[in-house]
Amino acid sequence: MDEIIITFFENLGWWGHLILITLELVCSVLFSGLIGYERESNGHAAGLRTHILVSIGACLIMIVSISAPGFSGIGTRDPARLAAQVVSGIGFLGAGTIIQNGTDIKGLTTAATIWLCGGIGLACGSGYFSGAIIATVISLITLILLVKLEIRLSKLSPRIMIVVGTSSNV
Repeated sequence: MDEIIITFFENLGWWGHLILITLELVCSVLFSGLIGYERESNGHAAGLRTHILVSIGACLIMIVSISAPGFSGIGTRDPARLAAQVVSGIGFLGAGTIIQNGTDIKGLTTAATIWLCGGIGLACGSGYFSGAIIATVISLITLILLVKLEIRLSKLSPRIMIVVGTSSNV
C-alpha cells in the first residue's frame, strides 16, 4: 500500500513530490498528535505540542536523508545513519522527562511516547504510512486501556510505605 502511494505521487512530477512531502509531514502531525493529546489530557508535562514537534522533526530528518536536493551523486546515501541519530537524540530528550523522587519514578511513559513519536515521524518521513498507523493505534490502545488495568492491579496489591523519622543530636 505504501509503495502504491509513493509511486503515485512520484509519477506526478515535481509537484507530486511536494504533495508527498506534505502528506508525510501531515501524517506525522496527525499520528503523533493523537498520542500527544492523550498525554496532554492526562496532565503530563510533555503533551500535544511536544509530541507533534518531535515527530515533525524526525519526519523532516528522514525526508532530508532520503531525498534532499543538492546531492552530488558522489558516494551513496544511507538514510539509516540519520535515522539512528534521531533515535539516540530523542532518547536523550526523553531522558529529560524522567524524574526520580526517592523510590518513586515519574515520566517513564512520557519518555517512551516521545521516543515512539520520533519513530512515527521516521516512518512517515520514509513513506511507511501503514507502519505509522499501526504503531499509533497500538500505542493509543496501550495508553488508554492499559491504564485502567494498572489501576485495577494496584488496588489488588497496594503499596505500603513506612516512614521512619530520625532525630539527630549534633
